[in-house]
Amino acid sequence: MFVGEYISKLDNKGRVIFPSQLKRQVPEAEQSAAFVLKRDIYEKCLVLYPMSEWERNTRILKKKLNPFNRKHAEFLREFYRGTAEVYLDNSSRFLIPKNLLEYIGGEKELTFAGQEGKVEIWDKVLYDEKKMRNDSYTELADELLGGDFVFSED
Repeated sequence: MFVGEYISKLDNKGRVIFPSQLKRQVPEAEQSAAFVLKRDIYEKCLVLYPMSEWERNTRILKKKLNPFNRKHAEFLREFYRGTAEVYLDNSSRFLIPKNLLEYIGGEKELTFAGQEGKVEIWDKVLYDEKKMRNDSYTELADELLGGDFVFSED
C-alpha cells in the first residue's frame, strides 16, 4: 500500500526523483530491484509497480486470460505495450522512457499518487484537473459503498 501524493520535477534527460516518502514504503529488499513502469489502462497516466506486485498482477492475468484466444491475446498485447523495467539510481532517480513520457504529456512536474500496490505517475496539470468535486465524490462513495455494503475486517 502506497500512501500520499508528491510532486517531482523532470530533469532535461527525462529522469525524475522517486519521492523519498514513497521509497520508504517499498520493502528494503526491493528498493534496489527493478520496478515495472507502464501505461494505465483507464487514465492518461503511468503506473509504477514494485516487482513483487507486478508479478502478483501477472499471475492474476494468467488465471483469467488464455493467450490462445484472439481477444485475450489482443488485450495482453496492449497491456504489455510500452512496459519498461526501471531502476532507481544512487540518487533515487529513474529514467522514464520517452514514449511513456510523451503518452502522459509530462513536461516539467509530475505527481506521484500512492495507490494499493502501485504508484500512479501523472503530469501535474492533468492530475490537478482530474480532481473530483466533493459532492461528486460523496455521490460516488454512496453509490459504491452505501446500501448493501457490509464492513468486514477480513
